[in-house]
Amino acid sequence: MVLEKIKDPSDLKNLKISELKTLAQEMRVHLLTVLSKHPGHFAPNFGTVELAIALHSVFDTPYDKVIWDIGHQAYPHKLLTGRLEVFDTIRQTDGISGFLSREESKYDVFGAGHSSTSIAAALGIAAARDVNNDDFKVIAVIGDGGLTGGMALEGLNAAGDFKKDMLVILNDNQMSISATVGAFSKHFHKLISSRGYNRLRSGAKELVNFISSDAKALAQKIESSLKPGTLFEEFGFRYFGPLDGNDLESLIPVLTGIRELSGPILVHVVTKKGKGYKPAEEDPEGFYSVSGQFDLDTGKSLRPSSATPKYTDVFSRTLIDEAKQDSRIIGVTAAMLGGTGLDKFSEVFPDRCFDIGLAEQCAVTFAAGLATEGLKPVVAIYSTFLQRGYDQVLHDVCIQNLPVIFALDRAGLVGADGPTHHGVFDIPFLRSIPNIVSMAPKDENELQHMLKTALSYEIGPIVLRYPRGTGLGVKLTNDPTPLPIGQAEVCREGGDLIILALGNRVYPALEAAQTLSETGINTTVVNARFIKPIDKSLIVGLARQIGKMITVEDGALMGGFGSAVLETLASEGLTNVRVTTLGVPDRFIEHGDVETLYDRYGYDTQAIIRAGVALAVKS
Repeated sequence: MVLEKIKDPSDLKNLKISELKTLAQEMRVHLLTVLSKHPGHFAPNFGTVELAIALHSVFDTPYDKVIWDIGHQAYPHKLLTGRLEVFDTIRQTDGISGFLSREESKYDVFGAGHSSTSIAAALGIAAARDVNNDDFKVIAVIGDGGLTGGMALEGLNAAGDFKKDMLVILNDNQMSISATVGAFSKHFHKLISSRGYNRLRSGAKELVNFISSDAKALAQKIESSLKPGTLFEEFGFRYFGPLDGNDLESLIPVLTGIRELSGPILVHVVTKKGKGYKPAEEDPEGFYSVSGQFDLDTGKSLRPSSATPKYTDVFSRTLIDEAKQDSRIIGVTAAMLGGTGLDKFSEVFPDRCFDIGLAEQCAVTFAAGLATEGLKPVVAIYSTFLQRGYDQVLHDVCIQNLPVIFALDRAGLVGADGPTHHGVFDIPFLRSIPNIVSMAPKDENELQHMLKTALSYEIGPIVLRYPRGTGLGVKLTNDPTPLPIGQAEVCREGGDLIILALGNRVYPALEAAQTLSETGINTTVVNARFIKPIDKSLIVGLARQIGKMITVEDGALMGGFGSAVLETLASEGLTNVRVTTLGVPDRFIEHGDVETLYDRYGYDTQAIIRAGVALAVKS
């Protein structure tokens, strides 16, 4: 096998095109074998096999710097850069990352888990190269979906102005996670359906015949063969393409020629998501990321179906039900229709659902605009992605006190996607902003009540955060009702200890309280419900009465819910209350099984029990 002989990219240099084609086939087989058993990003990586081979064949990596935008297209890159033998550990506890990680490999030039960063990073690296009088090449790879993000356009604008020697590869597969939306998508579709593109595709093999001529002459001939890249030329780039990104016989000679050119260059390649695996080719959105084992022949999941709905599904169904009663409810997302459940909302209300693309900043301010006109925008977005719209939340929504609803999916640890995707910072960064209300449900039924609460709250912005995955199987009400703002719920009473639990930590707290009671420690368990405003009267009253307290949350401790409790007690002069805070420590948490991570970082059921025993035995 060719793949087994590739220990690093230097092993590609002397391979014939026929051997590289065989390598591409073997890489797809290996990807399929591993990803059918272990979850991971799927279809995007099948489309970039030839592109990864071509880049590492033509350029002298890692001296030349290849910066991949988002790691979900870089699995082939990992296979070629010394990680073949450990690839079957991808996204598993203590295994290799599913994204780019500078700690993992010298070939991962710039860490990436969110989109639209590669051009700006590459420009910075190119500028540093020139300051340091180095001469390496800099290549940024970005998808057409990533190009819908504002920072990518900012990077293009600056790169065209600075005129640094750098190459941008636009990997156009007409998809981000869902189908790519917006004017850029329409522009690219027009390009790849043009006569010029079809002429290039049909004549690609003939163009290779020019490889014996001067490399610059070849590149210039390709450039002059068609001119659909006016948009990028206006940014100051020399444009080449579109090229067939799955054709090594086209890619390698073209990249070889372009390598010798100076200034900012953009090469537009068209790849096919899921290429080489028919089920993924036919359903690239469904195969964007696989979540469990599936049958290789049919592509059907082997995971037993669950009768328990996911939090996302409960959110979606409840929002649809409420929107049937209130025409002012609008759904807004940033390229995550399927991930947030708004795909189902859009099927029922196509004129009341807006996908902004991979542009969270725009999504937040767009929602603010809707709110000024009396509508009820629900911005459904992953917790970790809202970080990218922080200024817009503060500046455009909260300062103006606009009634925008933020539905934060994937709040807390999310497992295999790791530090770029763990939704653990929304509590601290939102809690500090005036005018905002923030809450977290203990289960999927309370999620319904909290969504009703948010839709009924028209005073200002409100946040609902909920975890990834299935609910707890509790009975769902058919008629959710609003909760009193800032009011917690006492779930269990006891006079020896208080556990203040938030969101998905309530049930582990109840389990811990039961075990503690068997040892003679009687515990009050409070479902906090609200992060802001906190239930000050309840917490202060219990603190005065009992004096020993544990807070537990699936989020960052620094500035989090536990901090809010400590601040509340301090404001009342209750300095003699013993408080233990449990949650995410002051570090970035690696990828891995969620329950393993809860245990590792000390806020699962057993950790709560240990903390309770430790507090109870102190005099």
